[in-house]
Amino acid sequence: MTTMTTALSDVRPIGEQLRAWRQRRRLSQLELASEADVSTRHLSFVETGRSAPSREMVLRLAEHLDVPLRDRNLLLVAAGYAPVFDETPIEEPRMDTVRAALRQVLDGHEPYPAVVVDRFWNLIDANGAAQLFMEGAPPELLQPPLNVLRLSMHPDGMAKNILNLAEWRAHMIDRVRRHVALTADSALTQLYQELRSFPGDVGEAMAPPADHDVFVPLRMRLDGRELSFFSTIATFGTPVDITVAELAIESFYPADEATSTFLRERAGW
Repeated sequence: MTTMTTALSDVRPIGEQLRAWRQRRRLSQLELASEADVSTRHLSFVETGRSAPSREMVLRLAEHLDVPLRDRNLLLVAAGYAPVFDETPIEEPRMDTVRAALRQVLDGHEPYPAVVVDRFWNLIDANGAAQLFMEGAPPELLQPPLNVLRLSMHPDGMAKNILNLAEWRAHMIDRVRRHVALTADSALTQLYQELRSFPGDVGEAMAPPADHDVFVPLRMRLDGRELSFFSTIATFGTPVDITVAELAIESFYPADEATSTFLRERAGW
């Protein structure tokens, strides 16, 4: 069995939702109409409630507005249609292929850390090397659902070991801020506010670059050694299930030879 997405009660009118997504994407009616190959007049009528969009029109506009799958379901319901995107729990049998693919990526990245997170940065899976990020953290921060951003920025979590904490926090908080702007998700907004409430001098703007200009490293001290990482993020390319669409794999790489040596030695390589 698969489960449908977000509760579908108290749904705003379809025109109001489409207008909000268009404004969020900073598109004029003319720009969106041109991209979606519809008339500006018809789009205006849809937004004001004077015309009812077809199911295909809703999906076409949502595609051009890059609306997340779970919110496309809400748009369909608001327009009077059934949701079309399932949200399958990751542990269900039909997700076996997805879990196997994730595990292959995680194991293949050893001895370097890698994690799989959902849209809230809650930990779904991790490889053995990622345990180094959890060392010394109190049990309450490691209880499911373990939120990797909360773990990294909480003063009792990784924060006490991060050497460039202000710089790292500024960039991570800005990443969440951009996700909030893209999705308008209220739960993400709460996470953003929580992260900003942690001790530390982090303003609205990202910290200026230090002595590097390619990426912002994660610099931390562990077992008396200074480690430096950069990361990449991967997602599934053509998801049609909400759970799959919202998964992300963050893979950490050593930013210097000393970190690479430490990780290989730690893994017994």
